[in-house]
Amino acid sequence: MTPKVVGISGGSCSGKSTLAAHIYEALGPEQCVILPQDDYFFGYGDAPEGKGGPNFDHPDAVDFDKMCAQLSLLKQGASIQRPLYDFPTHMPKLETQLTEPRPIILVDGILILHHAPLRELFDLSVFVRCDSAVRFERRLERDVRERGRTADSVREAFANQVDPMHDKFVEPSQTHADIVINSQQSKTAVTSDFSAIVKSITDIIQ
Repeated sequence: MTPKVVGISGGSCSGKSTLAAHIYEALGPEQCVILPQDDYFFGYGDAPEGKGGPNFDHPDAVDFDKMCAQLSLLKQGASIQRPLYDFPTHMPKLETQLTEPRPIILVDGILILHHAPLRELFDLSVFVRCDSAVRFERRLERDVRERGRTADSVREAFANQVDPMHDKFVEPSQTHADIVINSQQSKTAVTSDFSAIVKSITDIIQ
């Protein structure tokens, strides 16, 4: 069976990675694997000319060529050595992670629907909507706890990079999604959306 690719996008801290994790849990590790866009950032100061940070919410910060190449290999049934990114140092880690193909490959990232060559590899795509204020509060808590940031640096980055890049690149890309959901709905509505997404995924592998 040829693996099927499901892209899950949305703004920073919109709930897209949580959705991907829930889908992974529902399908199980024998049926599903996650390919995160976050692991394909160029190293800060160690990128080709015109690429890389310091704006990690801009498409030029992501090594989409490598991401497309590795996703294509997975879709062909081949294993890859996936890069791993270290956010406190803004650099790829020295080690990689063996990632093997599964019937469903979940691709998770804010810019994956903006990048046309990557988008063309998707068999199904989902965009998760969420208000800016809610995304900021979630990002503040996450970046201070998990990524070694200060609260002031998170506020500055959100105002100067995250929100403007969201409006320019991320939000418009939802027009390419097959399914658009809102993570701020009631629990009942979110549960219904999740069930519908899982059904759509299982339908494409049958």
